Amino acid sequence: MGVRDEQKQATREKVLEAARDLFNEAGYEETTIRAIAERAGVSVGSVFTTFASKAEVLSHVMDRRLGELYAEFDRVVPFLRGSTADRLCSIFAIHYEFETRRVKLFLAHIAASYSPSPDPGVTPYGRNERLTQMLREVMEEGVARGDVRPDLDPQLVIDVLKAAYAWNYRLAASRQATASELSAIMDKQIQLIAEGWRVG
Repeated sequence: MGVRDEQKQATREKVLEAARDLFNEAGYEETTIRAIAERAGVSVGSVFTTFASKAEVLSHVMDRRLGELYAEFDRVVPFLRGSTADRLCSIFAIHYEFETRRVKLFLAHIAASYSPSPDPGVTPYGRNERLTQMLREVMEEGVARGDVRPDLDPQLVIDVLKAAYAWNYRLAASRQATASELSAIMDKQIQLIAEGWRVG
């Protein structure tokens, strides 16, 4: 890597770190590219040389955080036990524990996903392929174990689970609900959803 590439990479790292902190402190709408540049110690032009938009900065911040999250899952998933519902409860509890560490950042990610003019450089909430695959595998294992109906549409269940998961963050936004409170609500929702997939 040449000096120019190293400088560009260093700028990128500074911008992502500054943006992550500002999105979490002030929220997405209130954070400007200028504020990100000032916090990062770079020019506004340097930010736009590296990223096309604020939404793209957020998307890259979230992609990086997902790398940290799924490193945790790689350690935990092989040890998940219990019914399909139990395993799903564990997966979402880990998500809540991780995302409530920087809850305003995750709320910004959800909010940006519903922007009427989505940026092509943005991966919105709900399109996380790793989570989708993890949930699909849990459902398929449930079918194999005989506690999930084989005629169930797994993508429909995954969509409902992800919708419930995101919807619960309104409580983190409005009354600072903790990870354990969000997990307790999600556990009840999963048990209700599970009524639709139980065999017999």
